[in-house]
Amino acid sequence: MEEIKIPDKLYFKIGEVSDLTGVKPYVLRYWESEFNIVKPSKTASNQRLYKRREVELILEIKRLLYEEKFTIAGAKKVLNERGGTTRRSAGQMKLPLQQKKTRELLQKMRKEIEAIKKLVETQ
Repeated sequence: MEEIKIPDKLYFKIGEVSDLTGVKPYVLRYWESEFNIVKPSKTASNQRLYKRREVELILEIKRLLYEEKFTIAGAKKVLNERGGTTRRSAGQMKLPLQQKKTRELLQKMRKEIEAIKKLVETQ
């Protein structure tokens, strides 16, 4: 599956999540009932608002179900084994790939800051 660029926003409406992930809204609502880690908040008008982390989880669930061909139960088990549990909130899930990307980004930023610092010191 190609890597999907998630816009830098705090919240996404169900239509936006559907467009980003390629998963129909009714499927997203079903997954919400099956995977307790996907729990969008709701506005006063009952509109679902997904956090970025939940969008990332939906993409991972989609990958597990459609590419890896897991059943719902199998996907839940995989997510549990990775340090998450279907009873935790999305913010508590641990996905090693995301942690690795964050660590790599921080290392790159440190190197860039050091290079800028050297430039400033030499002037």
